[in-house]
Amino acid sequence: MFKTKIVIAAAAIAMGLASLPAQAAEGVPHIERENWSFAGIFGTYDQNQLQRGFQVFREVCASCHGARLMAFRNLSEPGGPGFTEAQVKALAAEYEVEDPTADGGTRPAVAADRWPDPFADDQEARDANGGSLPPDFSVLAKARGVSDPFPTWVFNYFTGYQEGGADYIHALLTGYHDEVPETAPEGFELGDGQYYNDYFPGHAIGMAPPLAEGSVTYEPGEDGVTVPETLDQYSRDVSAFMMWVAEPHLVSRKQTGFVVLLFLVLFAGLMYATKRKLWAGIEH
Repeated sequence: MFKTKIVIAAAAIAMGLASLPAQAAEGVPHIERENWSFAGIFGTYDQNQLQRGFQVFREVCASCHGARLMAFRNLSEPGGPGFTEAQVKALAAEYEVEDPTADGGTRPAVAADRWPDPFADDQEARDANGGSLPPDFSVLAKARGVSDPFPTWVFNYFTGYQEGGADYIHALLTGYHDEVPETAPEGFELGDGQYYNDYFPGHAIGMAPPLAEGSVTYEPGEDGVTVPETLDQYSRDVSAFMMWVAEPHLVSRKQTGFVVLLFLVLFAGLMYATKRKLWAGIEH
């Protein structure tokens, strides 16, 4: 039985390793792991990056994509973009939300309201986007990810890798081509209203390239440092913001987890010392 288990494990490893060249032959680009401030056990969100990412979301993405689980007041909570309550109230007042009790059925939004959807319903969204339904941004960064072939995915359990959604979104936003590239699968053709993307499943995506060089103007920071207004920077910033929207309490969760692990280590030490004390005078 033991030898059988060893044979099965060896066969599984061999099959996993054999799949690596097969995937490479299919021409599927490898998604690189980006250097995120929130990566790792002690990672935290970059407040300035979240503010820039929110700007990209508001000026570009929000015209098609919603974030129905995000309330305006979340933007002022600890660990987020760090807007003041006054800024959030002023921002919310620029939008209108449906309210059956208000005159005309709508009213200016307040901080407690959730981010309004750009369309009244899914059908209106499809009609405005050539039949494609723009996904909601609320948990998209957690719903997407990177598929690592066996056995490399095993190491993710030890490194705490959880930035696959942000890596995928960044790659997707930077993976567009003006025309079908030579690396496309043989016989590949784009349908009406579709665009070629290296990292989208099937390569044919219904969303036009949303970002371009210089499409969003960043204001210099308080220290006078200017951030490059490039496609790569926009993609990084909005990907980080989407990660925060999907997991706004990531920092506090990591802090709590570290405290729990520290407690367990100390508790184990106390239990071991207690055991030694109790059994010290007993013959074994």
